[in-house]
Amino acid sequence: QVQLVESGGGLVQAGGSLRLSCAASGRTLSSYAMGWFRQAPGKEREFVAAVTWSGTSTYYGVSVKGRFTISRDNAKNTVLLQMNSLKPEDTAVYYCAAARVGSGNYFYATTYEYWGQGTQVTVSS
Repeated sequence: QVQLVESGGGLVQAGGSLRLSCAASGRTLSSYAMGWFRQAPGKEREFVAAVTWSGTSTYYGVSVKGRFTISRDNAKNTVLLQMNSLKPEDTAVYYCAAARVGSGNYFYATTYEYWGQGTQVTVSS
């Protein structure tokens, strides 16, 4: 079992920055790819970013590419999402997720086995 806890969400003005953190317990994250998804009210869960177990490869959703950066520290069992140039449309609950290596396409939520409870990000205009 892997337990994931997100933190760092909050209210920020458009153009501002936030850094989300995902802390894992139960097992080391080094054998898992990690992803961030988000879900706004009335919308489907959307892929935001993913990083492979080694951290050498990263993937981003079209709407956040160039503004968000995902990184991981396996020694600290944490994953970070740096969000810059935030827009009101980035408002959502952000979820951290873990997928076993080789379990599928990291862009799809169904690939991920473990999920955190989410952290709210609100961007005001």
